[in-house]
This record gives sequence, C-alpha cells and structure tokens, in this order.
Amino acid sequence: MARGGMAVDSTGTAAPEDDRVSNRASSGTQARQMPEPVAATRKTGTVEFAAGHGLETTTTHNDPSSRPLTIVLVCDSLGHEGNGTSNSALQFAAELEKLGHHVRFVGLGSHEYPAQPLWIPLVSRIASWQQMQFARPDPALFRRAFEGADIIHCYLPFSFARQAVLTARSMGIPATAGFHLQPENVLYSAGPLRFIPGAARLIYRLERRELYCLIRHVHTPSRMIADQLRRHGYTNTLHIFSNGYDPHFRPALDETERREAERAWTGPDGVGGRQETDRTDGDSRLFRLVASGRLSNEKDQATLLRAVALSHHKDQIDLRICGIGPVGARLRREAAHSGIRARIGFVRHERLVHVLRGADLFVHPSIVDIESISALEAIACGLVPVIAEAPLSAAGQFALDGRSLYPAKDARALAQRIDWWIEHPRQRAEMGPRYAAYARDEFSLETSVRRFVAMEREAIADFDADRAQQG
Repeated sequence: MARGGMAVDSTGTAAPEDDRVSNRASSGTQARQMPEPVAATRKTGTVEFAAGHGLETTTTHNDPSSRPLTIVLVCDSLGHEGNGTSNSALQFAAELEKLGHHVRFVGLGSHEYPAQPLWIPLVSRIASWQQMQFARPDPALFRRAFEGADIIHCYLPFSFARQAVLTARSMGIPATAGFHLQPENVLYSAGPLRFIPGAARLIYRLERRELYCLIRHVHTPSRMIADQLRRHGYTNTLHIFSNGYDPHFRPALDETERREAERAWTGPDGVGGRQETDRTDGDSRLFRLVASGRLSNEKDQATLLRAVALSHHKDQIDLRICGIGPVGARLRREAAHSGIRARIGFVRHERLVHVLRGADLFVHPSIVDIESISALEAIACGLVPVIAEAPLSAAGQFALDGRSLYPAKDARALAQRIDWWIEHPRQRAEMGPRYAAYARDEFSLETSVRRFVAMEREAIADFDADRAQQG
C-alpha cells in the first residue's frame, strides 16, 4: 500500500544531535576504552550499554508492529565485486529477505529497476578507479520502484540519490541514507587535488548539500566517521553500526576446508614478485602473510612491502596482497625490486575466504578507512591482525590489544610487529580464536541488518509523527 500524501521536510538540520551507537565503532586506542553513554534526545529510542562492549540502541516506537517492511535500496551501481558499498548493499538485501522483509534495488545493475549510466567528465574516470559508476536520475523510474514501499535507503551522495529522496518525498515515503563515501578516500584517488587546503572540508560540505541535508536518520559504519561528520557540521541523527561481513568468512571447520585453504596458497594463481611457496632448506613451510583491499595510495600497501623487506624473517615470508586498483602495477614492480616473495592481484570473493583461512597473519596498512570490511573478514576467519593506527581509519577498532597495532606509514615498526608474531606462534594460536569470536559476536551481518531495520522503523515512526503534527 502506498504511503499517500505529501511528506514533511525531515531535514538533517532540523534533527537533534543524537548518535545511536550500536557497537565499539571507534579507531585506534579509543577502541579499547568504554565510551560514555550518549544522551538520547528523541523519544523514539533509548541508549544503553551492550554486553559491556560499548553502546547499543534499543529502538521503541508508539506502534510496536514488527510487520515485514518493503525497503527500496538506492545505489548508483551494483554488482561490482571490488566495490565495498555495492557488496554491502547486496549482502544487506539477502539478509533482509532472510528476515522476511521485501527488498527492491534501483540503480545500474538492478534487474527489476535498472538505471541508465551518467558520464561526468573527469569525475567518472576517477570513480572508475574505485569500481564506481554514476546512475542517471530518473523520476519515472523512481516512481515505479517506490510504489507501495515503506521506506527507501540511499547509499551514495550523488544526484541519483538526491532525486530519489525528492521523488519519495512527493509520494509520502520516508528516506534514510548511509554515509559510505569518505572524502579523504575520494581525494587520494584525485592525485594532487588532495594537497589543496580545505579540499576534504569542501567535499563534506558538498555531500551534505547534495543528500544529507534532506535526511534525518543516517547510518555511519564507525564511530570515527560519525565523529568526522560532527566536526563538519552534520546534525543528523547518526546510527553507528557495522556494515557487517559475509558469514562465509569464518575459520575452517573440517579437513576439507583446511585442504582448500592449503590449495589457495600452493596453487599457481597470483602475479608479481617471486612466487615460491615451499621452503627449500628443509625447514617448515613459509610464513604466510596476507593483506586485502583496493590497491590504492590510501591503502598504503607500499609500507607493507617495505616492512617485509626490513623483516628479520624476510626469507621466510610468503606475502599475498589480494586486490585490484590503480597502483597494482607499481606495487608489483616494487615487490620484484625488493626481492621479496609476493603475489599481488585480484582474488574473487569466494576464493578470498580460503586464502585468509590458509594464512598465518593479516596486515592492514591503510591510512583511510570508513570501517574496513577487509580487516573484519580476516579476523572473522580467525586471523590475528596487525593494523595501522591512523586518525582517519576506523580499522583500529578491530585490534584487541596493542600487539595488533603500529603507527601508520612506519615500515620499521610494522616489520617489528610482524617479526614478533612470527616468533610467538603460541600467542598467535591463542589470539586467533578470540578474534574470530569477537567478529562473530560484535559485527555479524545479521546483527547489523537487525540494527538497520530498527533504524528504518524509527525513521518511519518519526516521519509519520511529523506528518500528523503538520495536520
């Protein structure tokens, strides 16, 4: 049934400053501190501690109905395996359907409501390096997709989402959005533009003007990015919870899965550097070090290559960097020049889980991360991580203690961390299951989607209450 009537103007600027925190979503050393409770200024939700690990929202409404929702996910492009936002949308949709909700996609790659591409000179080229495309706004398409929907949710702050919100508003349908495009990520893909003073601040302002000024309830995947939004003047109600991870990422359960993990390392796939995987000096097999993520400047895989070259155990390390991106060729040249064993290149999503299960240690050198699903997938497989501490990266939240952290861009410090974990196999064996349990208990896809549904119900209740107040 369509939600008839005109929507009220539920803008971000009218919303109270209210952060709904649903996990330990901080960065760096702050991840290991108990946050202070946030005062909830709206009557539609309460904030409480969750299992001693931070803050969780328990949402309540005047209407306690738990009927299934019809949710339209608005995302410029879908189906790009290297695009984390697209992957997250697809995973959320599958989990929402499992929980009994009805999901529609609108955007490039949608089978039911496909959009047309929009080419923007220069900007589209930069976006393509991150496996992104822009969709052309189409009010007629939106009206067909939104008919009978309870709510829409937008992923990216471009003209496609803005027109979607305006169309939904004209149909009396509420809208929420996620903040998934970190301006600092954009700038690292824009070459010298990132050195322009105030460039990041300008992008935060443009994103707010394009989309988030039209939205009250906004999902942020980490406390770090929520704090950044506050610093840049966003007054929306922020719901802080993880994007979650694909439940296929877990430790190997039986001998068949362990053999598959072994084959992922001993097979011929991978490019660049020396690729031997077995020792020739009679000792045990090489130490398997893995990283995954987009191959780009802000992910700083170059520091990892330098660290391996500096390691006391350089000749014992078999390194795999799984990803695709604009600096891949350069990284392969650097690996070959340094004489380290390294395979650098794209690994399909279903293959990556076996690579992670077969590894001994995971390294995440990124200096800009809105959450870092790649680090989350690794710890979910029971891998101990070594993570760069950086003010614009939320990945530090996944470190359970300081042994899994190092100062960003410091290759020597990273080499020392890698060496310590190589030399302490018993501690690695003890911490691996703890990391897997931490991921499962705090960041599962099911938990994240339930929190997403709670946000959607709260947004619907607020929208209806505002309309009733307007008469």
